[in-house]
Amino acid sequence: MEQQMEKETAFLKLFQQYEHDIYRMAYVYVKNKEDALDIVQETAYRSFQKFSSVKDFTLFKTWIIRIAINCAIDLLRKNKKLVYLQVEGIIESPSSKKEDIPLSISLQDLLDILNEEEKTVVLLKFYQGYTFHQISDFLNSPLSTVKSVLYRALEKLRKKVRREDMYG
Repeated sequence: MEQQMEKETAFLKLFQQYEHDIYRMAYVYVKNKEDALDIVQETAYRSFQKFSSVKDFTLFKTWIIRIAINCAIDLLRKNKKLVYLQVEGIIESPSSKKEDIPLSISLQDLLDILNEEEKTVVLLKFYQGYTFHQISDFLNSPLSTVKSVLYRALEKLRKKVRREDMYG
């Protein structure tokens, strides 16, 4: 019983340390407060269930952010399967509301053109500050693949920005 309490206390301290980072990462994916909070909650649940499997606590942030990304992607996939009802000419969807976005709208719009893999690599590299090696370990992908994904994503973003400059 006492050992369980120690585990819960240790988990809670670690989780609270990264809760804001988890929320911010989730928000970038789902673009609304309610879904982002749901992802934080689901991340807490999933990570607590697997907490005893953590061997190296220096990698806890990486581990928990990966769980948050997976939760966000799961939610996005689930929402794609939903059919939205049209009421008096207005379509309501969970992602239709724009709220206090921690990133500028233009950056959010740019991230929307990326697929899930590209978005994840870009966010881990530039938003979380991970190195290519860390991202490679984090995603269980070869280093060359991570670099290719990032460069492909950056090229997509450059083309989008150039197009906007021409027409804007």
